[in-house]
Amino acid sequence: MAISIRALTLVLLGIIPAHGAPAQSTALVERSWQRLDAELRALDQLLPTEPEPSELNTLTTPELPATLIRANQPAQGPIQPQQSEAGPPLDLPTPQQLQAGSIASLSLELAVAIGFANSASLQAQREQVAAALASVQAAMGTYWPTISAFAAGGYEGNRSTTTSNKPNDNLGFGPQFAPNGLLSPSGPTAGAFYVPDGGSFEATSGTRTIEGGLQVNYALLDFARTPAVRATRASLEKQRNTYANQLRSLQLQVSEAYYQLQQSEQLVRVYDANLRNDLLILQDTLDLKQAGLVPRLDVLRRRAIQAADEETLIQSLADRAVARRQLAVLLNLPANVTPTPSDPIVVQPRWPLDLESSLLAAYRGNPELEAILATRTALAQQSQATAAGLLPRLSLFASAGGSSSQTSLGNFDLSSGGCCGSTALPLSTTNGWDWSVGLTFTWLLFDAGTTAGQARALAKREAATAQQYAATRNDIRLRLERAFFNHEASLAKLSSARRGVAAALEGFRDVRLRYLSGLSSEIDLSITQERLINSLVQRLNATVAVNITYAQLLRELLPMPRDTNQPILQPQLQLQLSSSATSQP
Repeated sequence: MAISIRALTLVLLGIIPAHGAPAQSTALVERSWQRLDAELRALDQLLPTEPEPSELNTLTTPELPATLIRANQPAQGPIQPQQSEAGPPLDLPTPQQLQAGSIASLSLELAVAIGFANSASLQAQREQVAAALASVQAAMGTYWPTISAFAAGGYEGNRSTTTSNKPNDNLGFGPQFAPNGLLSPSGPTAGAFYVPDGGSFEATSGTRTIEGGLQVNYALLDFARTPAVRATRASLEKQRNTYANQLRSLQLQVSEAYYQLQQSEQLVRVYDANLRNDLLILQDTLDLKQAGLVPRLDVLRRRAIQAADEETLIQSLADRAVARRQLAVLLNLPANVTPTPSDPIVVQPRWPLDLESSLLAAYRGNPELEAILATRTALAQQSQATAAGLLPRLSLFASAGGSSSQTSLGNFDLSSGGCCGSTALPLSTTNGWDWSVGLTFTWLLFDAGTTAGQARALAKREAATAQQYAATRNDIRLRLERAFFNHEASLAKLSSARRGVAAALEGFRDVRLRYLSGLSSEIDLSITQERLINSLVQRLNATVAVNITYAQLLRELLPMPRDTNQPILQPQLQLQLSSSATSQP
């Protein structure tokens, strides 16, 4: 009888022909089942062997890894101010910090505020703005003269010998220069200034010198000065607009991470409830099987469904742990703090502007576009400043100073009658003063085209920014239109998903009662259960998509300060028409 049923099944599936001898049909059926059994055994051999035997109790869930359990613990309380402070940028987390982690809850508004305060890239951009401001201040100094002071001092010592190679009695300077020019009681003596042939004088000298003064330089005519100052001002404007655009991008990143974490949290709850429901249905199926009301196949199907739902729940736990860490990294929280959302999932309202008004508002005062225009201005001014290197320059200079030196002679040594007595001054001082004033005129007449080539290169880079502006303008429109259309679609899908959840929930209740009463099969029950879970997930996905697309639209119109010293008192999570649609940010 069993062989006949199998043969009939294969006939309906088209495996064997409908007509033929019973013996031939039975043989074909047996060979088909043998081939199928061999293929299943071969397929089973390809699968890796399990390290542990399968659980005998089908109503128990597998034990989760300790690390995954620790990463998915509930919040221990709201985040504290000391937990939201970023650590030193060059520190690495210690093992104690990683092991003694805490789970803290926070709202989206607080998360955005912490991101603004802790973001490393945002702090780096603040430093870039400060550097650009310092460059402007440095360039403004070129309109003023430079005054510098100079001073020098030192000591020099040497030992010198002066030898007369010829006597000086033939100069006709009188008896003071003659060998016997003076009379004394003992006879004639040499004059006081007479130096014999070979007379020498040795002495050690030391000189202490100090000098100092002031020097003034002032560019009277410099055609490169004003364009250089304007270029630095344009660079400062670019950095400020880049800072405002980074504020917009950071708020969007934090909002997306927060909404995705909310989605992961809710998915864990959905799949956990689904697994609990699987256990209840499996228990009902086992009871029905024991009573002989359902076949063994229903129990096997429920076990397979339970195993698949267990895998889905485990993966959702891992996804939630990753989403928590992703938000922690964006907020630059300490290594021992893991955030969780405290806000419930609330649908953002419909975007208040139509597509055309949104595009016009997005273009108006957009910091991303303004940064490109500022870059273009800076390149144009740099090109003018570089070209001005071929023009003449006129500068005024003036300097004044003084010097003083003291020379000492000692360790005298005379030989062969000596010489040079007039130069033997044991200690002498020399003082001097000097000053100068004048004009410097320079004009570069030839540099083989170096300056002109540099100016052309800057001009070409200026022209390239125009194309960059067009590309960025198109990107902004595409981003806004994509977010706008997806926002409208997500709102429509949310309405459909709500109806789908209500219908699937009622259908699941009915089919479960019908299954328990024997009026429906386990296949209908599993299909209806799967549709219920899918409808719950679709509604959740549509809700999160509404919020994310709203945040993406808000990113294009969100007013942000350009000044890094201006605090952001309260993050703006919804569009304020009075500030974005009627005025520039």
